[in-house]
Amino acid sequence: MVTSRILVKNLAAHEDGPVTVSGWVETVRDQKKVQFVILRDESGDVQLVHPRAAATATEVVETSDDVPVGVSVTDDVAETISSLTLGSFITVTGELKHDERVKLGGIEIKVESLTVKTYAHPELPIAADSALDKRLDYRFLDLRQPRNTLIFRVQTTLEHAWRTWWIENGFLEVHTPSFMATPSESRAELFQLDYFDMGTAYLAQSPQHFKQMAQAAGFGKVFAITPVFRADPSFTSRHAAEYTSVDAEMSWIDSHEDVMAMQEQLMVAGLTAVKEKHGDEILAAFGIEVQVPTTPFPRIPLAEAHEILKARGYTVPRDDGDLDPEGERQIAAYVKETYGHDFVFLTDYPLSIRPFYHMVDDETGLTKSYDLIYNGVEITTGAQREHRIDVLEAQATKKGLELAGLDSYLDFFRYGIPPHGGFGMGLARVLMLLLGEASIREVTFLFRGPTRLTP
Repeated sequence: MVTSRILVKNLAAHEDGPVTVSGWVETVRDQKKVQFVILRDESGDVQLVHPRAAATATEVVETSDDVPVGVSVTDDVAETISSLTLGSFITVTGELKHDERVKLGGIEIKVESLTVKTYAHPELPIAADSALDKRLDYRFLDLRQPRNTLIFRVQTTLEHAWRTWWIENGFLEVHTPSFMATPSESRAELFQLDYFDMGTAYLAQSPQHFKQMAQAAGFGKVFAITPVFRADPSFTSRHAAEYTSVDAEMSWIDSHEDVMAMQEQLMVAGLTAVKEKHGDEILAAFGIEVQVPTTPFPRIPLAEAHEILKARGYTVPRDDGDLDPEGERQIAAYVKETYGHDFVFLTDYPLSIRPFYHMVDDETGLTKSYDLIYNGVEITTGAQREHRIDVLEAQATKKGLELAGLDSYLDFFRYGIPPHGGFGMGLARVLMLLLGEASIREVTFLFRGPTRLTP
């Protein structure tokens, strides 16, 4: 008897004969003569079938008073199947049979033995059409849906492709700390906590300082995929209090153009891998055809973007000159209409709306920085960093920051550091836009926001 478990996705290629599968009960059809169970594991669904044993009325036994009594045949498997609740976890051993008449994958398993590992409560608290907040309350059940499982298989493929590209191009992976002694950019949107006897610590808003430290250390090119934290009481579809940031930094660049060129290649590598491995599944589950972008991506200076928007009848209401969400959607629509492209780099931002460590172009007075817009939403901020200590201190002071609080960061620049630049990108936003979802909550394993700290 076969005892090793086989994943459902591997059954189609398996020869007819004994198999063992394990998973949870998706549906039960408990009929008079035959029982059907749909079992689902992490890889797919399979139909289980069990013909009920018939009672044998002609068999008799003799009792002590010689009165014949009919024999009742006990079917333990049938009784167990009748007792199953949806969501219960079971292990089944039986005979695999390929049969094209079976609608679910053309295979089924005739049950020989069935063991219930855990029974589920008879009433599930959510359904596939439950409201998002309710589904997030029971995320462990919500994620059992094949569509939701696919999200994280796509995420795994995307991250693996990015890591592969970076490693093949000489980047080192670094794991940066979440505790910081000083704010990474400003004291706004920071989570603070007591840190032993050392006073106040902060949860990192980004790995920015540590990526730059790696440049001072002579690492050359680094990447990090790490959790970051923003104490921003925002309830939009694209913000979270904790999210996964995808970051890269590299030395010896001439301008932010080098960073953009690197990110273009990275995105092409990631989306190519996703399309090749999951393209058909994504189309079936989400109705989205994965598009691998051509390079170079379109580039539009911020000032020009405002003129384009005005020509389209939209004026950005913000006072600081940055684009609002509607402005991002409108400029993306323009790029799609004009270039047939899902990506656009917006460049040349004023320092007033950029961090103090972005380099300013001496000729234009604008930062050597960019935002990357994907399907109408900003996913990345990148720039060449200011590596000259005197200029860096002047820009920090202009921003109203106290140099004493940045002393450990500024040390990176006092002992020699090469010209460098990089970017930070939100993983959940990329997945949301790739799969056409309405909120990052749908593509985040466990979402954290102003009103959600569980499960």
